[in-house]
Amino acid sequence: MSSSKNKDRLVFVPLGGSGEIGMNLNLYGFGPEGCEKWIVVDLGVTFGDASTPGVEVIMPDPEFIAARADDLLGIVLTHAHEDHMGAVAAFWPRLRAPVYATPFTMYLVRDRLAEAGLLKEVKLHEVPLSGKISLGPFEIELVTLTHSIPEPNALLIRTPAGLILHTGDWKIDPEPLIGEATDAKALIKAGEEGILAMVCDSTNVFTEGEAGSEAGVRDELIKLVGEQEGRVAIAAFASNVARLQTAVEAAEHNHRQVCLVGRSMHRMMGAARHVGLFENARPFIGEEEAAALPRKDVLYLCTGSQGEPRAALSRIASGSHRFVKLGQGDSVLFSSRVIPGNEKSIFALQNALVSAGVNVIGERDRHIHVSGHPCRDELRQMYAWARPRIAIPVHGERRHLIEHAKLARELQVPHGFAPRNGDMIKLSDAGAELVDEVPSGRVHRDGNVLTPAEGGALRARKKLAFGGVISMALVVDHKGVLRSGPEANLFGLAEPEEGFDAVIEKLCDAAQDAVERMNKRNRGDERATEDAVLLAVRRLAPRIWGKRPHVEVIVLPV
Repeated sequence: MSSSKNKDRLVFVPLGGSGEIGMNLNLYGFGPEGCEKWIVVDLGVTFGDASTPGVEVIMPDPEFIAARADDLLGIVLTHAHEDHMGAVAAFWPRLRAPVYATPFTMYLVRDRLAEAGLLKEVKLHEVPLSGKISLGPFEIELVTLTHSIPEPNALLIRTPAGLILHTGDWKIDPEPLIGEATDAKALIKAGEEGILAMVCDSTNVFTEGEAGSEAGVRDELIKLVGEQEGRVAIAAFASNVARLQTAVEAAEHNHRQVCLVGRSMHRMMGAARHVGLFENARPFIGEEEAAALPRKDVLYLCTGSQGEPRAALSRIASGSHRFVKLGQGDSVLFSSRVIPGNEKSIFALQNALVSAGVNVIGERDRHIHVSGHPCRDELRQMYAWARPRIAIPVHGERRHLIEHAKLARELQVPHGFAPRNGDMIKLSDAGAELVDEVPSGRVHRDGNVLTPAEGGALRARKKLAFGGVISMALVVDHKGVLRSGPEANLFGLAEPEEGFDAVIEKLCDAAQDAVERMNKRNRGDERATEDAVLLAVRRLAPRIWGKRPHVEVIVLPV
């Protein structure tokens, strides 16, 4: 072996998904230190919440790999969930690498790229199930798994330094309603070949047993829908195509016609039909047609199971949906889990439905949801098949990764490493070694603008939301004589007991006094006048409201 090859190394760098569930972005590099060739595995998003006002989508910061775009050989997607492929269109202009995915995932990638006006620019390579990809030193083989969406794939990544198994999202479902069962033979064969490291899903590591089969949910939903007499709406993730299939079967078994409600439902159904799913299903009906049918003949498939304010179900619950109306005697079946952090919005949605007389049934009431991620028994089975030398848990919060690494040790895996986003981990027969820490972070999509999470915009927005705003305007001449104003406007501030008129008068008096007390040398200085008024209003406001509003002062010179 030449000395140059002796200097080659294999490194794994997570930039997203290690320390959180979602927002996956993983890098593999091979070559001499500083001259590696790279591949990206998954490029996903997560979603904003009450802590990020105005920000709906959050993405991992790709700066490290964007700076090495000339050495980036390709972007390989394991499956079509948003947390694995939702950032491709946003970041492709910075990465400009070919994209590889199986047909179902590629359908959705094309859709997103078309929306962004990038479809004609991106080199897209559609890979068949169990197909292979050759990218420089990386020879990649796709392995069929089961999950809650069509065509989930593990990646066997062969390099001169060893074989990596990157699982993506998975579970072991012996009776999947869509797709093939887990390709255990391929995993066992790879284990016999010798897997250097397994980079593996950690979502359900604290849950004993198995996630359960979609077949059990199908049987229960068929029974439950048959028990309802009014209109039925099933709320589920649009990306959970296995659940959509279950819902369609439940509708047809109970002689109900299916109506899709929500843009994401239509988009995902289009992708499913592109790969041959739902071919034998009865045609779906439109919202207007469904509204005209007898209540017992309709089943709505709705987005919005997490209480998203602009999703279909929230509009139905508020009575603002144009065609879909639910009321006394109707039922909504929440065929999904409560994602941590969404409890308030979900419970508010359910309370609004119940107030309208709607019967609400969730996963705690009936067996109408199973997870798409492996529980502990499934993890044990995967380790028995793969027998890796190194365990690298990802796709989890810090507590998940630590527990997963502990489980791997109990299963006699020689080496393990629970990474943080930005860790550069060298993988070799000697184990996993932290060799560097690279820039990582989050990028917010704020409207149409991508902005660093640590930027000042969100901090200022939170401050405004907490304290409110006082705006002062006044006109002064070149000698500093007040010619007009001050005038005050209040935004987001509660009315004190003495009333708004009284406090506005106090604020204006304080501003006027501040101008009149100014040193003669500073009179006529626009900036000095602004500072004097700002200080006076900032001192007075906490005595009125017991908090510190944001103060803006506008001085107009004449």
